[in-house]
Amino acid sequence: MRRVFVYVDGFNLYYRALKKAPAHKWLNLAALAQPLLQEDCEIAGIKYFTARVTGRRDPDEPRRQQIYLNALSTTPNLSIHYGRFLSKTKMRPLVSDETRYVEVHDTEEKGSDVGLAIHMLNDGWMNKYDIALLLSQDTDLLDAVSFVRRYCRKTVGVVWLDGTKVPGKWSNAASFTLQLTPSRLAAAQFPDQIMGRGGHYIKKPGQWA
Repeated sequence: MRRVFVYVDGFNLYYRALKKAPAHKWLNLAALAQPLLQEDCEIAGIKYFTARVTGRRDPDEPRRQQIYLNALSTTPNLSIHYGRFLSKTKMRPLVSDETRYVEVHDTEEKGSDVGLAIHMLNDGWMNKYDIALLLSQDTDLLDAVSFVRRYCRKTVGVVWLDGTKVPGKWSNAASFTLQLTPSRLAAAQFPDQIMGRGGHYIKKPGQWA
């Protein structure tokens, strides 16, 4: 069997595929990845990269995120890796009049893409997998994909998230590309209620019904 490590860029997945599809947010990553693989492949590890949301726009958002992270933690061989949010204010020009500026909140997620790239490269060097399956469209990861193929001599598949055509630079960098479709997302949902690690039930947030 060929060993597969799955690398998930959590926020890229959210904004590209899940933000406008609440019914798909209760996503079982193992159930999503396994059907994308050939029969001689087994998932040896899943690494999910994210950051704690602030709740500035939606005070209930951190609670929903924690519920989902608790659900993910029930998945065998899955680990969660955290970046951070950097919040600051910036002056931005108005679209209607670029000579006028307004002060806006600017929030950036930091560290996840770097962490993902380092893990994928290091795991490749340490021969933890035969195939890396990447769920991201972040162009900052292009070099990591190329380096894993060239220097670690591993197969790297990229799962394209938003249904658009895969750009040539990604097709050239990856060993293969796959499209993430709404039907695949719908088929890979956790049950509405699952047993958590501590023996308590974890329930899908009502807003995601």
